[in-house]
Amino acid sequence: MVAASDYRPPALLRDGHSSTLFATLSRRLPALPYQRQRLDLHDGDFIDIDWSRVGSRRLVVVSHGLEGNSGRPYVVGMVRAFNRAGWDAAAWNFRGCSGELNRTLTFTHSGASGDLAAVVAAACATGRYDAVALVGFSLGGNLTLKYLGELGDDVPSAVRAAVVFSVPCDLEGSASRMGDRANWVYMRRFLAELRGRIEAKAAQFPGRVSLEGFARIRTFREFDERYTAPLHGFGGALDYWTRSSSKAFVGGIRRPTLLVNAMDDPFLVASCFPREEAVRSEWLHLEAPEAGGHVGFVTIGNDGEYWSETRAVGFAGQHAGPPGNFP
Repeated sequence: MVAASDYRPPALLRDGHSSTLFATLSRRLPALPYQRQRLDLHDGDFIDIDWSRVGSRRLVVVSHGLEGNSGRPYVVGMVRAFNRAGWDAAAWNFRGCSGELNRTLTFTHSGASGDLAAVVAAACATGRYDAVALVGFSLGGNLTLKYLGELGDDVPSAVRAAVVFSVPCDLEGSASRMGDRANWVYMRRFLAELRGRIEAKAAQFPGRVSLEGFARIRTFREFDERYTAPLHGFGGALDYWTRSSSKAFVGGIRRPTLLVNAMDDPFLVASCFPREEAVRSEWLHLEAPEAGGHVGFVTIGNDGEYWSETRAVGFAGQHAGPPGNFP
């Protein structure tokens, strides 16, 4: 456990909803000049990775949240912060999130840690990097923790550290929380984005995906029961959540890992804060600021860099070894 967090929110953002909404709706950053790489997967699908290189031998791999992509401000801000600190960055887009529909019936979900494994393996296979750090947000944070816990000591040796933010470590608990009346604005937005995904899949695979009754879906439980679970081989929403929640895997982590979940995060419940697991582990560090919201952690000033970005760069740098650059 990190004894005390030094994050302090701006005066007008002292509750979880205001921090969440400000970071989502108000932050504006210039687009990065990414270089895109298409990574073909063993199942015939693909992942698009957007690279931002500064000629470093250190790399950060950034995983976005549900229905996000490499262009979201929280991803761009993190990539920019690591670039400024002398790191290359690879921001990967989950299946179907890069602006082009993916090839298979499946899509990335909270348990699809194999996709992250493919991205990390491809980055390590280039031979360019002596040290790799992982950063994940929300769903991407769950993938990161699950990946590290599943592989344990078998994580590639170049991977030195991980930092994750706003992680629904207990998917069942978080899904229940999202069904609260106070979260209806977020739930409506997520369902609108997910409807677009299902519409595309229905057109791509006629007869295998149906939109009938979608308008009656109001919660993640209903969506995961109807779509996520059956399309990805789970026995139902509860089976999907149980097998995909990173809380069950964090005991296997064997790399220095910082998990930052704000106490006022409107998406999380108490079971999303793995306190006992962190106390037992020499690798997992849990930091629980009183404020910050969901993927918020806003800082005013500081050359536009948010606290979460400064924190991630600092933690990764502690464990990455000396910096190196290509001649």
